[in-house]
Amino acid sequence: MYFSLIIPVYNRPDEINELLDSLTKQSYKEPFEVVIVEDGSKVDCKSIVENYSQLTISYFFKENSGPGDSRNYGMERAKGDYFIILDSDCIIPEDYLKNVSQELNDNFVDCFGGPDAAHESFTILQKAINYSMTSFLTTGGIRGGSKSIDKFHPRSFNMGYSKTVFETTNGFAKMRFGEDIDMSLRILENGFKTRLIRSGFVFHKRRSTFKQFYKQVFNSGIARINLYKRHPKSLKLVHFAPALFTVFSILFVGLSFFNPLFILPNCIHVLLIFIHSSIENKSLKIGFYSIGTSYTQLFGYGFGFIKSIWRRLILKQDEFQAFEKSFYK
Repeated sequence: MYFSLIIPVYNRPDEINELLDSLTKQSYKEPFEVVIVEDGSKVDCKSIVENYSQLTISYFFKENSGPGDSRNYGMERAKGDYFIILDSDCIIPEDYLKNVSQELNDNFVDCFGGPDAAHESFTILQKAINYSMTSFLTTGGIRGGSKSIDKFHPRSFNMGYSKTVFETTNGFAKMRFGEDIDMSLRILENGFKTRLIRSGFVFHKRRSTFKQFYKQVFNSGIARINLYKRHPKSLKLVHFAPALFTVFSILFVGLSFFNPLFILPNCIHVLLIFIHSSIENKSLKIGFYSIGTSYTQLFGYGFGFIKSIWRRLILKQDEFQAFEKSFYK
């Protein structure tokens, strides 16, 4: 099969440079193409792309319309029969394409997703964010990092599907948040199968500040209710967990002024995060930062989820009306 790697980018030339550099080091020996879609960036990466003549690259510049539409734009112009979608803030391990190709040749599936990991070059905060996004002490299972919840739903930082899937589904929907999960759900609803390829992992930088990370996970909380409105069966009890955690954590802090024992559950949770992350990352500093990133994640997702319930389910606003300022025009 011929892989087309679809990469939307918005104002991130430095990240594209790292990503393309990692693609030049692939152990995979078969031809593949890279499709870069510049989504109306003010700081474009065209000059960076031109430095990688050793790769087969197609570069397109279009008006800003969001990542989902940009991925569709790239796939419409791609030459491959299997599309691999990556975020611009990823670094690709040298055996990535070889592992994915071998898995698909041994047991073909029309759609796959891969996990993410923290590269040794990442900052302490980026490693802590990676921990909070994958740990069982936060929402690692909910976001699709395991097979334990329903059918596997690949995420757009590292997912692939056949050209047949694209032609059947017409690609990503015009959603501002959660378009990758919506895509995964529609793939399954159309009778295709999905699979997690654990050896097909990427190094995913994610957001580089607490503020950016909070905004990302807040939007993920919003997305869950938007997805429920489109796919009612997709909402599970476990998806309420971060919102309940947020509400009870605030309640316990308030009650602790009357009885300090109420804060004990949170203290135990904080200690477990610190110990587990410190051991997993072999760093007390990352363990300490992981407390902050984990609570940023849980509270951000929880508040986004609650806000979306209020606007979408109680006020009965439609998707655009409820979050108009956040949509791409």
